[in-house]
Amino acid sequence: MSRVVVGLSGGVDSAVAALLLKQAGHQLTALFMKNWDDDDDQAYCPAKQDLQDARSVCERLDIDLQTVSFSAEYWNRVFRHFLDEYQAGRTPNPDILCNQEIKFRAFLDYALDQGADAIATGHYARLEKNGTTRLLRAADDRKDQTYFLHTLNQSQLEHSLFPIGDLEKTAVRELAAQAGFKNHDKKDSTGICFIGERKFRDFLERYLTREPGEIRSLDDEIIGHHQGLMFYTIGQREGLRIGGRKGSDGDPWYVAGKDTGRNILRVVQGMNHPALFNRRLRTGRLHWIAGSAPALPLACTARIRYRQPDQYCLVTQGPEGTGIVEFREPQRAVTPGQSVVFYDGETCLGGGVIEAAM
Repeated sequence: MSRVVVGLSGGVDSAVAALLLKQAGHQLTALFMKNWDDDDDQAYCPAKQDLQDARSVCERLDIDLQTVSFSAEYWNRVFRHFLDEYQAGRTPNPDILCNQEIKFRAFLDYALDQGADAIATGHYARLEKNGTTRLLRAADDRKDQTYFLHTLNQSQLEHSLFPIGDLEKTAVRELAAQAGFKNHDKKDSTGICFIGERKFRDFLERYLTREPGEIRSLDDEIIGHHQGLMFYTIGQREGLRIGGRKGSDGDPWYVAGKDTGRNILRVVQGMNHPALFNRRLRTGRLHWIAGSAPALPLACTARIRYRQPDQYCLVTQGPEGTGIVEFREPQRAVTPGQSVVFYDGETCLGGGVIEAAM
């Protein structure tokens, strides 16, 4: 029996994680993190309801619940980076950094300081601990969250548990219903980590100043105006407000690039326009879960976005630990700021932030 602190979000996944740990006989306590203090709009950040749901689960399981705020850590380690990336015209993935810096650093450090042996979460992933800890895909491939966990290191994974990694989502909900959890049919959260499902453009404008500019074709023809590069991502179709144009074939327009120096949004017509596809990309410094890089070049599979089917690629070493990734097939909408994550079969190897398409 070990001492485990389970992170309860108020959702069904972490609730069933707690249930399974309790049934396994662990010495269990729960912790609810509330790391966003600006709760002026409960429709988008229902922290009070989430806390109520977490308390209800703890009452059913007869375990203690602590509430802790890591708001300062979230602001300094995650949200500042989030804003800086959008200001630079990139598209960050805050959930990845949130896992790295808050759930598996601030929370983990807090739990270990309290005398715990490990933390547990409701992530859909599996661990194999045999000398080196391997991060494995979840049994439910549709819910697998290893993409968001690829920056974790050996120490973080050694002290972590993912109790629902072997379960399908339907089984998780069935277990929650059998246990009498009120949140057994609660909708899954899809918003920004700890911030919620807000109206994204309005939310960004509270922190960043919009800088409207021109929308141009690849031939440099002005065909419209944008509201600020931060509001658009590569491959985006919605929100461009480019109507029918004389001589045009009528196909919709898509974002193909950003000229941040001139504040120009570049667009092309047609979802399969060649400018939307790239076979190679360059990353920032690569992170390897095993603690050291494998022999490079490395033939493996990769994903450049969550839930993308695996893509065959070759990873080669760039300067100062960066990487060059060449895919067997051209990839659509390679997006700077997002992450490319590598796999060897069911094992998540690591990854890096996409710096540029090539």
